[in-house]
Amino acid sequence: MEKNIKIETKNINAWYGEKKVLHGIDLQMEENTVTAFIGPSGCGKSTFLRVLNRMNDYIDSFRKEGDVLIDNKDIYGKKVRIEELRKEVGMVFQKPNPFPKSIYENVVYGLRIQGINKRAILDEAVEKTLKQAALWDEVKDDLKKNALGLSGGQQQRLCIARTLAVQPKIILMDEPASALDPISTAKVEELIYDLKQEYTIVIVTHNMHQAGRVSDKTAFFLMGELIEYDKTKNIFTKPQDERTENYITGKFG
Repeated sequence: MEKNIKIETKNINAWYGEKKVLHGIDLQMEENTVTAFIGPSGCGKSTFLRVLNRMNDYIDSFRKEGDVLIDNKDIYGKKVRIEELRKEVGMVFQKPNPFPKSIYENVVYGLRIQGINKRAILDEAVEKTLKQAALWDEVKDDLKKNALGLSGGQQQRLCIARTLAVQPKIILMDEPASALDPISTAKVEELIYDLKQEYTIVIVTHNMHQAGRVSDKTAFFLMGELIEYDKTKNIFTKPQDERTENYITGKFG
């Protein structure tokens, strides 16, 4: 069955000051799939990820050219409200970043910002998203506990629940498991696999095994260029570009 194109970028070029960091990136990502961005450090994959929800807007020296379309709408258009965009395109960062509040208040933070304070709605959102994030059974009796008391892996799953609570359509993940131990990493990977039934997920990872395990398609970046983009299985077993093969086999990176 053909999937709809959820995210499309057309000729994305980007600079930090005078330094050009992205060179003409054209990419189409389908809905309800996991797309992984791989490549060596400094290759532009995290910058490109942040182009997809305008996180680079906070950097004074940053500028970009080209179009980013989500559901065929230009997210850099003049009428786009950033708050609405961020609600639709959630972000999970490399290091877990829970707020110094209770587990409950972490999950409902975005809803409260939207003016939603009805207890029944908040309670339902907390239970639903903590279950989605595979954390409910571990914390359901301690929802008033400070989130900073959770383990690193639990904190990261809490941050995923917080992202889910505002009902995004897309979840961007920047190295979401790199700060975690192997057991927590496995839980986050299982979670990513399960979440794609309802969400479109884009993940940046240094871990090629992780990309192989969780993603449907993989994009290989090198020095700000998109070298190859294909089904993950093809990228890892029969890449078309020698540079991709050299990276996959560990000749550089």
